[in-house]
Amino acid sequence: MVFPNENDLKLIREKLEKAEPSHVLSDDASKSDILKYKLCKKFVVYIKKNNITQAQLAEKLKIDPARINEIIKYRIHLFTVDRLMNLVEKIDPELKIEVA
Repeated sequence: MVFPNENDLKLIREKLEKAEPSHVLSDDASKSDILKYKLCKKFVVYIKKNNITQAQLAEKLKIDPARINEIIKYRIHLFTVDRLMNLVEKIDPELKIEVA
């Protein structure tokens, strides 16, 4: 593996400066927020595993592509557990949730 040259690094930095970051969970996140975060992760994994775009996933789920972007950026405050569960079940019908 070759380290990128200075010009490539500059382009990467410019792109990253414009990118909207993903949210992270706070140390004191509620159980509901932790569950929503884990459900959002399912979408990220699905996109990577199936090598599809956000737009393709939005089409498959019949939702606005902006919603997919919010989900994969972990904007959990915009969604209820029910909404995320309903969407996840469409991409993972075998999903099992256990409450301890």
